[in-house]
Amino acid sequence: MTATMIHMTGFAGLNKKHNAVLVIRDADMVAAALRQALADAPPEERPGLERAAALVESTAAATETQLRARWVRSRLEAVGFTGDIASVTAVKALRQAEPKLSLLAAVQLQKEAVAHPE
Repeated sequence: MTATMIHMTGFAGLNKKHNAVLVIRDADMVAAALRQALADAPPEERPGLERAAALVESTAAATETQLRARWVRSRLEAVGFTGDIASVTAVKALRQAEPKLSLLAAVQLQKEAVAHPE
C-alpha cells in the first residue's frame, strides 16, 4: 500500500498555530492495479504478484494512527535517530526531520508511535 503523509500548517484564531499530518491512502488503486496485473500475468510472474497483492491487503488494514506511527519512525530514521522513541531526544529529532512541525504536534505524533510499536 502506498500511504502519503502530508504535513500541513494552518492558523486558527490570531495566535494559535495548528499542525496536522494527514494520511492519504491509495491502497485501493494499488490493489486494483495488482489484481489486473495478476489476471494478465504469465505463470512465472504470478507468485511475485500474488505476494505483492497480499502485502497491499495486509497493510491496507492499518489504521491512520498506525500509519502516522510508521511515518514518525521513518522520519526519525531519515535523520539517523536510533534512540528511544519515547524520549525528549526523539521529539527533537522529529522536529529536525520536519522543521515546520510544532512541538505539540511532534509530541502527539511521538505518543502515537510509542503506542503502536512495529
